[in-house]
Amino acid sequence: MTIRLIRVFFLVLSAVCGYYLGQLFTNLSQEGAIIGAIIGLVGATVLILIESRLERVSLSNLSASAFGLLFGFFMAWMVTLILRLLPLNEILYSSLQIVFTLVFCYLGMVIAVKGKDEFNLVIPYVRFSRQDLRDQLFILDTSVIIDGRIAGICETGFIEGKIVIPRFILQELHQIADSADDAKRNRGRRGLDMLEKIKSIKGMEVIIHDEGLSDIKEVDAKLVRLAKMLNCSVVTNDFNLNKVATVEGVKIHNINDLANALRPVVFPGEQMNVHIKREGKERNQGVAFMEDGTMLVVDNGRKLIGKNAKVSVTSVLQTSAGKMIFANLVEDNNNGKKPQDSQQQK
Repeated sequence: MTIRLIRVFFLVLSAVCGYYLGQLFTNLSQEGAIIGAIIGLVGATVLILIESRLERVSLSNLSASAFGLLFGFFMAWMVTLILRLLPLNEILYSSLQIVFTLVFCYLGMVIAVKGKDEFNLVIPYVRFSRQDLRDQLFILDTSVIIDGRIAGICETGFIEGKIVIPRFILQELHQIADSADDAKRNRGRRGLDMLEKIKSIKGMEVIIHDEGLSDIKEVDAKLVRLAKMLNCSVVTNDFNLNKVATVEGVKIHNINDLANALRPVVFPGEQMNVHIKREGKERNQGVAFMEDGTMLVVDNGRKLIGKNAKVSVTSVLQTSAGKMIFANLVEDNNNGKKPQDSQQQK
């Protein structure tokens, strides 16, 4: 809406200035003034069309547009100072001064309104956001929102800072929630419920970022671009997004890596009691599961399916799918004693 108002204001002002310049060049002729107004209007329209084709950057607010206006005035002033050194007619100089002031002020306001988040790239060390360490930003992608574990992580207080939800992620969640497929619809609704839960957590601030990045089609590419613009981290559990962001130099927080890091550590020789639930792939193997879901394969444990057993860890295998633990049964000490040994002890 702000961009449209600036464009309308620029069109009207260009027509008025063209009318004035037309009078100057035609000795106050009414026809020349009208032609000047038309030229000013056409020129402004062409400039707006060119600007609308430029790469769209971040939306801004009134303070950014005011900064852009001041910057435009400054640039126009610098250019007209240079023009003053040239042997120009006073009327021509005044005309060029008006034109440059209009063009630079318009471009300065539009670029400032669209690119507030990128001012630090144009003007080093100037930013429009706080830079303290506690004000860190985290962007959530669609997969991690639907996953739901991020809400529990936020509740524990392990994430300090602000959660950024891009508008295009919200739109993707709404599309999934409105899907004709029941499974997709349920996932989309769960994602929206998770967002509401995160917003209700005390101490968590959720920001909806309106940056559209319409020139980029893929959602993952938009996330990476926005993360680079805001200089923040992406929270995800998507393997492909993890790789792309790493190549682009964007910091990633993968909750699957966090979950693996929090699994209990076991060492060869450690003993534990487990419940054998089913048979394994190999002969006489039994399969049990630890509390965190880690698979534990017990050699010769098939005969104890459905029962508890004491096992000793022999090795730990880390795979791309997760961790697997291999163990042997621990024979009961009393079972290993001979009858005469027991009588002697008595």
